[in-house]
Amino acid sequence: MGKRLGEILAQRGYMTISQVEEVLLEQAKSKRPFGEIAEQRFEVTPQQLESAWAEQYADLTASVDPRTERVEPDVVSSVSARQAWQFGLLPLRRDGRELLVLTTQQHLPRALRFAYRHFGPSCYFVLCSAERLTEALEKHRPLQGASELFSSIERTRAAALGESPA
Repeated sequence: MGKRLGEILAQRGYMTISQVEEVLLEQAKSKRPFGEIAEQRFEVTPQQLESAWAEQYADLTASVDPRTERVEPDVVSSVSARQAWQFGLLPLRRDGRELLVLTTQQHLPRALRFAYRHFGPSCYFVLCSAERLTEALEKHRPLQGASELFSSIERTRAAALGESPA
C-alpha cells in the first residue's frame, strides 16, 4: 500500500505527527474526510492537500511513456487543444468502457476535476513527466505558444508550493 495522506503532509512539514494523529482520531469518530478535518483544524491549505493527494495517487497508478502508448485519434479529439493544454491532460484511448487519460502528478488534481466534469467518472489516469506530456500535447493537440505558456505556468505553480519544477 502507498503512503497515507497524513504521512505525506507530515513529511512535507504541513502537519506534525501529533496533528495527524488528532485528525485520525476525529476522523474515526466523525467519518469525515481526513483533508476536510486537516483544513479546518490545522489550516492545511487546499493546495497542500491537493499536492499531497497527487503524490499519493502517483504511488498507486502507472507511469507511462506517451511515445509508446496507443492513441485513438477520435478519443484525443474529444477535448479541444485549448482544454488539453489548459488542464494538462490528453485522453489517449478507450479501455473497455473506461477512458484512459494522460497527465502529470502536478496536473492531476486539475485534470481530474475537468475530466470528471467533461467525461464523467468512467475515466482513469496514467502519469508521465511534464516533458513527455508537453511532447504528446505538441504532437496530438498542437496550439501555438502553448508549450512556452505551459512551462511558465508549471514554474510558477512549483514556486508557489516550494517545489522544484518537474
